[in-house]
Amino acid sequence: MSDQLSTDHLLGIRELTAEDIELIFRTADGFKEVLARPIKKVPSLRDITIANLFFENSTRTRISFELAEKRLSADIINFSSSSSSTKKGETLVDTVNNILAMKVDMVVMRHPDPGAAVFLSRHVDARIVNAGDGTHAHPTQALLDAYSIREKLGRVKGVRVLIVGDILHSRVALSNIQCLNKLGAEVMLCGPTTLMPRHVESLGVKVTHDLDKALKWCDVANMLRIQLERQGSDGIANFPSLREYAMLFGLDGERYRRIGKDIVIMHPGPINRGVEITSEVADSGASIILDQVENGVAVRMAVLYLLAGKISRAAR
Repeated sequence: MSDQLSTDHLLGIRELTAEDIELIFRTADGFKEVLARPIKKVPSLRDITIANLFFENSTRTRISFELAEKRLSADIINFSSSSSSTKKGETLVDTVNNILAMKVDMVVMRHPDPGAAVFLSRHVDARIVNAGDGTHAHPTQALLDAYSIREKLGRVKGVRVLIVGDILHSRVALSNIQCLNKLGAEVMLCGPTTLMPRHVESLGVKVTHDLDKALKWCDVANMLRIQLERQGSDGIANFPSLREYAMLFGLDGERYRRIGKDIVIMHPGPINRGVEITSEVADSGASIILDQVENGVAVRMAVLYLLAGKISRAAR
């Protein structure tokens, strides 16, 4: 059983093996214990400097990474694109290389362009962690989602996971599908036809447009946010209205009770309450939404720690 990742970067789930994912989970288990202590800090990365580059707005992911880095005692540089030289025409590679000249070991980057993290990994000498690139990938979200399922149900293999909503614009959905497939879960997608990618069945998933039947099938339902900012100017170019979407694909208390069994409710956040999910369900005992947030810190600590170990080996 290997104690190191097979890759030098975390660019997407596709680049990870099932063994890599299990290693991340085992490492996160240890960090969960650390986070339960009165002193929630370890000196694991005290010699590592990490730059957080967010070229796209983020609150939860950025804070989660920053907290994970601080818990590991890393030195941190926070970079905001709104006040950077990229606004003056500087290229991404030049921006990052200027940061790396300050002896940065690792870059955590969110970028609006798909493939930005892969591009960067080929042009700079640092470990790259993809914190989300366009509609392409969000690997740490997929890892923490699968980890949360494992924690709640004791396994991922064989679990029936339903992903509901805006599949077309969701980097979370694509990364989740890849991660869950690698771990042996069964995956079904549900949402309007207009929010499904073409040839979606080629991803190794089932597809339905009947939420009530899908909910009866699943063990876990992951309710995705409608990404209004990635749609038309009015935010609802792909369906008639938010009210109609909520009626057909939203999860409220009445619909949950009709399932006739207990299922686990997830959401990657932020929640559009009353659209994809109501407060009654989001705040119920079936929900593990806040557990996902807590687990996000442990999983990101695990990713950073394991990649930092590759830096140490490379230096030797």
